[in-house]
Amino acid sequence: MAFEVVGKVEKIMDTQQVSDRFKKREFVLLIQDGSYPQYIKFQATQDRCTLLDGFNEGDDIAVTFDLKGRPFDKGGETIYFTNLEAWRIQAAAAAQPQAAPQQAYAAPTQQTTNTPPPPPPPVGGDDIDGDLPF
Repeated sequence: MAFEVVGKVEKIMDTQQVSDRFKKREFVLLIQDGSYPQYIKFQATQDRCTLLDGFNEGDDIAVTFDLKGRPFDKGGETIYFTNLEAWRIQAAAAAQPQAAPQQAYAAPTQQTTNTPPPPPPPVGGDDIDGDLPF
């Protein structure tokens, strides 16, 4: 399941070699959520660690990511981890859809016949089953 968010790069960490076969690179994105700024940590793994190479702290970027979660058993207690796994990073301006060309506005035409509008639906008391969903 993919999500996308746009924000300002707050911090880019160095790539970490976690094991022989796994590496990751974390970064923090500042997202304005109304009047409350949110600092969201993402990670890029394996060959995607290089996605951040062209960006600097302070850049506005769009991040496409997957929401990942997994359990971990630690001494009989299950701990749950959630990761925001970035798989595409681009400049925010490049991620914005192009504005659609403006359409010429055509004023609605008036009917030339004097057909009366349909009658309004009956009000109350006409419910045959008496089963209203509210």
